[in-house]
Amino acid sequence: MRVRLGGHEILHDVHVDAHAGAPVAIMGGNGSGKSTLVRALVGALPLSGGSVKIFGKERSRATSRRVGYVPQRVSAGSGVSATAIEVVTSGLLGAGRLVPPRDAKARAIAALDDLGVGELAHRDVSHLSGGQQQRVLIARALVRKPDLLILDEPMAGVDVPSQEALAATLQRHSDSGGSVVIVLHELGALTPLIDHAVVLEQGCVTHVGEPPRGLGVHALPGHDHEHAHADVPEPTASPFAWEVRK
Repeated sequence: MRVRLGGHEILHDVHVDAHAGAPVAIMGGNGSGKSTLVRALVGALPLSGGSVKIFGKERSRATSRRVGYVPQRVSAGSGVSATAIEVVTSGLLGAGRLVPPRDAKARAIAALDDLGVGELAHRDVSHLSGGQQQRVLIARALVRKPDLLILDEPMAGVDVPSQEALAATLQRHSDSGGSVVIVLHELGALTPLIDHAVVLEQGCVTHVGEPPRGLGVHALPGHDHEHAHADVPEPTASPFAWEVRK
């Protein structure tokens, strides 16, 4: 798979395998291409070449139903008044479904409970803290019980209790045989969960294997001590492949 933005090749010479029950961290400095990678994986960015395979099949509406996605830095309410349970229930829509299933409320409550925010079900998300909003967004991704969960920097700007709740939820998802791909600046509360990392620098893989534990974000390639989360264009072109197997 290749992705071009603004006339520049962003990702090249990248191949990643993610397997059930073995979470994969995508790490790297600012501008390394982490967010571009996951956005292309879920179809939020068009490909300029190549393909994406999920569970051995070309990405399609059918495979997308098996994927839960938590994008980077998105407000749970998006400027529209909505309760936490309404936000989570919206995760059951899409892919041809315009009306939630009959058990939608129970499933939404269960997903919120799993993240430790069940008591916030009827609160307006715009009044919740950043960490609480993030938990609601993750519950929205989990409510369909996806086989593959993709998260783009879910720990950014959230409090320690929310980080610990997320770590516990991802552990349960992985233990049950789910696949996890997660973009991180540093492992933090997820250190016990992550045994495999892919480190990117300017759209290229510079490390595959055990995460760079104890180094912190400032030791990762390309880190500039800023946290603006922008992908810097890189003028090189070559193939990119991503495969998730179960």
